[in-house]
Amino acid sequence: MARIILTTTLIVLLNILVGCRAYDTGKGRLVTAQIGSGAAISEKISGETDVVEQVVINRQAYRQSLDLLVQHYSNVGSNMKMRWAQKELAALDTMPKYRYIIEAEVAGPNLKASVSIPEADKLFEEAVQLEKAAGSIPIVKAFIKDENLLRLALEKYNLLISRHPSSDKIDDAAFKAGEIYNYFKDYTIALLYYKRAFQWDPKTIYPARYKAAFILDKRLHRRAEALQLYQQAIEKEAIHHDLRDFAEKRIKELSEGKESIQ
Repeated sequence: MARIILTTTLIVLLNILVGCRAYDTGKGRLVTAQIGSGAAISEKISGETDVVEQVVINRQAYRQSLDLLVQHYSNVGSNMKMRWAQKELAALDTMPKYRYIIEAEVAGPNLKASVSIPEADKLFEEAVQLEKAAGSIPIVKAFIKDENLLRLALEKYNLLISRHPSSDKIDDAAFKAGEIYNYFKDYTIALLYYKRAFQWDPKTIYPARYKAAFILDKRLHRRAEALQLYQQAIEKEAIHHDLRDFAEKRIKELSEGKESIQ
């Protein structure tokens, strides 16, 4: 008897679950995966900058079109298609989108931080304030930063570099940006910005060579390069005694072959 009751209960639950299953999901209307290229790109588009700009334009157009589609189906009362468009829009919003142009990469190593430019100074101060506002948010005995504010600060630092390449703040902006990329664990990009800081101003007040050496050493395991930069940091940077002690220790270890520097 108990077995019959259990079987009956399971059947009822199964029917309920089946009955509650979403309908009109549009699975049969999903676009099939396409092999090969889609729409042709104009022959006038060449080089990374042009292609990235086209990607940004297409992203914006795609989102605007979906917004219009949602509004259209809402107006005509087609709830099923409106839900499909809303779902596609939600997926677009959550999909990662990258900024492919790295300003320090485009600017190159040969800029000189030399001229006082009020507009650049203003951008730098705005970025610093955003970075400070990101702060540290206490979350269950741990601390995190407001990453959106950090990205806004990054935009300001990069804008300064791209708009005012002769400003005496470009090395400051590069180092500060490097610190944020380091926080995000974008180590290869952080390394680039630290290098730009001392390339653009060999007498920069920041421990840029040390920071670059540490990333090469401990994050990217490119220890031959790290050794050179640790040595330069000792020679050219007024680094804190704790950092100096660590750099001297690593120079000794790497020079004595205690770790592979390949």
